[in-house]
Amino acid sequence: MRLVDVRRDSRLLVDERKWQDSAGAFANLRKGVLDRLFKAQTLLPEGMRLLFVEGYRPPSLQRHYFDEYAHQLRTDHPDWSLEQVRSAASRYVSPPEIAPHSAGAAVDLTLADADGRELDMGTRMNATPEESADACYTQADNISGGARSHRDILSTALTTAGLVNYPTEWWHWSYGDRYWALMTGAETAHYGPRELD
Repeated sequence: MRLVDVRRDSRLLVDERKWQDSAGAFANLRKGVLDRLFKAQTLLPEGMRLLFVEGYRPPSLQRHYFDEYAHQLRTDHPDWSLEQVRSAASRYVSPPEIAPHSAGAAVDLTLADADGRELDMGTRMNATPEESADACYTQADNISGGARSHRDILSTALTTAGLVNYPTEWWHWSYGDRYWALMTGAETAHYGPRELD
């Protein structure tokens, strides 16, 4: 199934301030994922909108993110083995060979009000476990009641629409990738890594 540019449809808010790339790669998703986001949008309470931040990520960029975070962990923990570093890095950045963003099957998003202002979700998007004291974990208990309510609203809408969450990142949801297949018991993933056309 092809990648489609989410900016071509006004049903989703798209935060273009966060991702500036000449190809607009960030704004692409598999059509099956986008259709499920449209469904999730209809399930939100009045006055709330999904705010799309990032979808597709080229494999080379995924490799860069993974290597950069692994390097930081090696610097912070020089006594760790390479396997410990890889395991810890994989909690926050998917290894490039299985990355759902590189399949166009994952989306990073949050909630916004009717005017497009981001709602409190307890941490900034892309907060690491280290900087957020693990508050980036979807079910973290060290966030406010309002942030918990917003996360629950987001989770209910996206889960009902068929997406699954990666539990160390409240903002990361996917459909049709290998992680989705594992979590739902599907025999195979629908989508694998690919280059942007």
